[in-house]
Amino acid sequence: MFSLRPDTRRPFTSLSEQEILALAVAAEEEDGRIYSEFATRLADNFPGSAALFDTMAAEEDEHRRRLLDLYIARFGTRLVPIRREHVRGFLPRKPLWLMKSLSIDAVRQQVWEMEEGAYRFYMEAAKQVTDAGIRKLLGDLAVQERKHADAADRIDAAVLGAEGRDSETSEAHRQFVLTYVQPGLAGLMDGSVSTLAPVFAAAFATGDTHQTFLVGLAAAVGAGISMGFTEAASDDGKLTGRGSPIKRGLAAGIMTAVGGLGHALPYLIADFGTATALAIFIVLVELWAIAFIQNRYMQTPFWRAVLQVVLGGSLVFAAGILIGNA
Repeated sequence: MFSLRPDTRRPFTSLSEQEILALAVAAEEEDGRIYSEFATRLADNFPGSAALFDTMAAEEDEHRRRLLDLYIARFGTRLVPIRREHVRGFLPRKPLWLMKSLSIDAVRQQVWEMEEGAYRFYMEAAKQVTDAGIRKLLGDLAVQERKHADAADRIDAAVLGAEGRDSETSEAHRQFVLTYVQPGLAGLMDGSVSTLAPVFAAAFATGDTHQTFLVGLAAAVGAGISMGFTEAASDDGKLTGRGSPIKRGLAAGIMTAVGGLGHALPYLIADFGTATALAIFIVLVELWAIAFIQNRYMQTPFWRAVLQVVLGGSLVFAAGILIGNA
């Protein structure tokens, strides 16, 4: 949803060459630790992938060393304390490596996103700096990060042995997931939950199906517009590789409106009791479907998803009924 809180993060274009190098050092340190953790967690069940992640962790450490050597040569030993979360355009990473059970496909997807993001970061940073030595290093690292992303695509039975892969996931498919599927799912979940209270408050306050439908329609459209603008404004896609902000905003906005309309459409039925019973049934299906989606596609533990979505949605639903009967 749209937020009025000021964004205190720095624009990427405002960073100095010193800050860009410091940011790159911090990013390589974090990525190396993540790959090491993946290697440790996957060693027993997926030794081929674990070996690959160990190699990638070592390469990230070498990148960090090269960046740090150049930083010290140019700016001295005091490292500017700047990280991804301090800069506009970077998205917070879901701590997949901390979860009790790891899906190998989810790990591969995150690795691809990390390396694609690192490649885009170095390409944009190289355009911004004027120092020839810094630009050369950033360009070289961009090429190496691109090779890492390609390596994630080329993992197959010859590399992984018995674990293998049934098929390769194409870059186009991954880009589709980042640009349309993820924002769309987030919008669907937001719209399905956030519009519960106004719809059922209107229903029980008026007892009029037509008025309830109009309130639901307004809530769904309003939530869709808000969610669409928020998604589009959150990230221009240059550093994250998530694609056009307009496309992501449309996906999030449309699916938010669809999620909100799901339990408003039954009020096109003239009979209030029938419409309300059908709307309540749709709400129950929506909430459990969202819990399943979070568990299946966003790696959220099932019972945590149930607690967050089903219980939370039920409270919103109950609030709407109580307000409507007040």
